[in-house]
Amino acid sequence: MNRAMKPTAYLMLLLAATPLAAQQPVPQLTAEQDRQNMMDQLGIKRLRPGPSGDESASNHANYDSTLANPYPNLPDVLTLNSGRKVTSADMWWKLRRPEIIEGFEREVYGRVPANVPKVTWQVLVNEREFVGFTPVIAKRLIGHVDNSSYPLLNVDIAMTVVTPANVRGPVPLLMMFGPSRLPAPAQPPQEDLDRINAAVRKLLVGADTTLKAIFDRYTAYEPVGRMAAAPTFGPPATPGADPPTTQQLLADGWGYAYVDPSSIQADNGAGLTKGIIGLVNKGQPRKPEDWGALRAWTWGAARGLDYLETDPLVEAKHVGIEGVSRYGKAALVTLAFEPRFAMGLIGSSGKGGATLHRRNWGEAVESLAGGGYYWMAGNYMKYGSAEGKYAGMTAQALPVDSHELIALCAPRLAFISYGIPEKGDAKWLDHQGSFMAAVAAQPVFRLLGAKDLGVSADYHTARMPSVNVGLLDGQLAWRQHDGGHTDAPNVKYFIQWADRLIGHTPARN
Repeated sequence: MNRAMKPTAYLMLLLAATPLAAQQPVPQLTAEQDRQNMMDQLGIKRLRPGPSGDESASNHANYDSTLANPYPNLPDVLTLNSGRKVTSADMWWKLRRPEIIEGFEREVYGRVPANVPKVTWQVLVNEREFVGFTPVIAKRLIGHVDNSSYPLLNVDIAMTVVTPANVRGPVPLLMMFGPSRLPAPAQPPQEDLDRINAAVRKLLVGADTTLKAIFDRYTAYEPVGRMAAAPTFGPPATPGADPPTTQQLLADGWGYAYVDPSSIQADNGAGLTKGIIGLVNKGQPRKPEDWGALRAWTWGAARGLDYLETDPLVEAKHVGIEGVSRYGKAALVTLAFEPRFAMGLIGSSGKGGATLHRRNWGEAVESLAGGGYYWMAGNYMKYGSAEGKYAGMTAQALPVDSHELIALCAPRLAFISYGIPEKGDAKWLDHQGSFMAAVAAQPVFRLLGAKDLGVSADYHTARMPSVNVGLLDGQLAWRQHDGGHTDAPNVKYFIQWADRLIGHTPARN
């Protein structure tokens, strides 16, 4: 030891070199600071601003169809990077599909690290409930992520699984991104609730004697009331309206699950040093190829599927994934990257989902590279750079596009769903760009022996079908309903379509 160094200073120096020091909390970055950190890593000095969704703004998004395709030619889905044509299913699986996955992982969504810790599932509640008039088995679960490598962060995936109780054998199931809540939690009978309230009153008055006068004035007041049922996550029960999604699934003999994305990874840039991304990175900011929130939600859904594969009430080979808007993006990424999911209902997903990155209509690459950067890999910022190392790089330079994301789902079932701008499914989402992407994905479905949309025109000239006209004959499906920013009006069509293709017989009530 240096004789001039005090013992306490030497001890601090030793501690700084130990693993304990690496476990100390790091300062929490704001989204702006985190975004700037990634820009610094990439050598980007300034990003191009994204367009405004306000059509009266000077920087409004483009809605002129003559300007919508500045880069009209997409990467050919069945041509290898070397220029060699893919002519067989074997070439697709062994050569082309891995190339496409590499492009998406490196430049768009990021890589799932090899050292992501294990998830241990625990059933917290397992009870019989009712959804509408259907008896169900409802389970509330927590998937605890092993944090022994970095105990300063906890990640517990919240999931609810609901299956019909009046069917024989396992059932197909649709996993949805959303809050994890029991549909109708079992309640104690009134006599037990009266005993609970009497005990609570006694405890409260014992802690604060002035409360007795309040209870005497309001003799019917119960400190502990009955729990409200969870929202049904569907359209309101108006005359002529379809039942909520959950009720439609159960009535047909399906189960459903809700996995809570926020329990996996926060939906903001400030959360990137927390959640599963922060846990793996031990609280440090991401590197350019690290995964973003979309890929993290995909990973969490796959861990939910791990549990479902152990549930005897679930037909694990027929589990689907569903989401709308940002969760529609996540649902498509999940279906593309996790081959154990058999089907997907992809609702109003827009840019980063089913819509082409190369299209200039509504939401732009700059929108994701700036405000939505945390959904994506850091490298995606390069395509919105205005100044610095990647200045002037645009979507044209992307090695992949969304038609290839849809193609990664083949030959499994992919239902692309949108509403209409008049009802709130904004023009921003570029419905036509999503349809073009689906058309451009058709060759892969055909190559793998699946039926596609049945559209003969190529993606340059293909036009969307009329609203409420579905292309539902094949494993790749499209339907634009006449509702808003939801896929609920398409649920009954999805169920019928999926039933036919997986050979499921609807339940008889």
